[in-house]
Amino acid sequence: MTVEHFDVLIVGAGISGIGAAHHLQANCPDKSYAILEARTSMGGTWDLFRYPGVRSDSDMYTLGYAFRPWTGAKAIADGPSILQYVKDTARDEGIERHIRFDHAVVRANWSSADARWTVEATRDGAPVMLTCHFLFMCSGYYNYAAGYTPEFSGSTDFQGRIIHPQHWPDDLDYAGKRVVVIGSGATAVTLVPEMAKRAAHVTMLQRSPTYIVSRPSEDRIANGLRSLLPSKLAYGITRWKNVLMGMFFYNLARKKPAKVKAKMIDLARQALPAGYDVGTHFTPSYNPWDQRVCLVPDSDLFIALGQGKTEIVTDTIAHFTETGIALGSGTSLEADIIVTATGLDLLMLGGAEVSVDGARVDYAQAMSYKAMMFSGVPNLATSFGYTNASWTLKADLTCEYVCRLLKHMDRMGMRQCTPILNDPKVTDEDFLNFTSGYVQRAKGKLPRQGSKLPWKVHQNYARDLVMLKYGKVDDGTMIFSNPAPIARPAEREPVTATVG
Repeated sequence: MTVEHFDVLIVGAGISGIGAAHHLQANCPDKSYAILEARTSMGGTWDLFRYPGVRSDSDMYTLGYAFRPWTGAKAIADGPSILQYVKDTARDEGIERHIRFDHAVVRANWSSADARWTVEATRDGAPVMLTCHFLFMCSGYYNYAAGYTPEFSGSTDFQGRIIHPQHWPDDLDYAGKRVVVIGSGATAVTLVPEMAKRAAHVTMLQRSPTYIVSRPSEDRIANGLRSLLPSKLAYGITRWKNVLMGMFFYNLARKKPAKVKAKMIDLARQALPAGYDVGTHFTPSYNPWDQRVCLVPDSDLFIALGQGKTEIVTDTIAHFTETGIALGSGTSLEADIIVTATGLDLLMLGGAEVSVDGARVDYAQAMSYKAMMFSGVPNLATSFGYTNASWTLKADLTCEYVCRLLKHMDRMGMRQCTPILNDPKVTDEDFLNFTSGYVQRAKGKLPRQGSKLPWKVHQNYARDLVMLKYGKVDDGTMIFSNPAPIARPAEREPVTATVG
């Protein structure tokens, strides 16, 4: 088997992976690289999800790349527009030719003897082997093969169709049908008003309420600035405006949760029909930002609830029936279609098995370094975005730091960098301080974070900007070494033509 070697292998051709490739080309142009993508097309989340109304739940001035202005009129953009933005970036930056489609990474082993990763992938069932000096995992944080669906008693009795949004069928016709959407997160609040446009009736069945706030789909300030200033300058100003507003709102919610909770509930009450039962359906039991706040553009969910074809039911599920769902309260919901918008199944590093010198890495026992690397694991970084802000804000910073790290190693003549937990005063904590179901279910898969820097996870863009863009790379915790290279056969030159 021929083994190709690259300076850097990027895993995943979604919004993170394409961004990583840009930063690598711009900051480390001498580095050879390839992108391994398990699917047949790029785009990641924005190519996978095809359910009605799929859109961002963050504004595109922060979800977009720092280096490429978002020029669409809508700040809350639909999925196809975001996918096209990612594809346009890959095309214009010359990244497409570096992507190896249908390459699913199965395992990666680091060899300290020769300071390199051996990466095993499959393509059409056949094994593919590659090596690299640095492995950059940009494969997201959830299982692309299947979403999370609880076991519902009697689900096999239901005579209609049960659909998970992660795998929306092309042939589903819901026009004139009764639909029940189970869930209260971002996917559910997107689906309900969109499906209500064609369905006979749509019910959002939630076990408990979520904080839901409305935001204009268009940013008038951004559109105004773009008409007056160069595109990049206008984008940069808007980006920082939205970053600072988001940070202010989040910090206020953490410092004065009762006040922010009351305000958010009052805003929902004002947007809903008079007399709507806000206490039951829009008053969560937890504080704001203990879970992610749901964003709806132009009050579309609230408007749909006032038009008579949509309702919210807050109850538990006793069991499915032939014609719908029996509820814990003793009532029932009739349905032709049930959509289980019940969340994601978190998966670290795309499910790849990672080992160091033959010893398998247990992520749950590792400590997260700067929320992107793992204690004791050399030359590997992962792109993991914010839970309280746009994913790409952190992804961009992570990419810049990886490039700084690679350049520092070159200047020092070092081939290996390893975060080492050498401070006995550091205690471990949960990686994400989030009560959302998908996070709680994945506790056993996630790494730990530490009680102090650089092991502490901030969830704060400004602080991360200072640490990752301007902070010291050689900080005493990142240990640099230079294993003597072993003799090995001549390596095949990397191929830059698209394979897929």
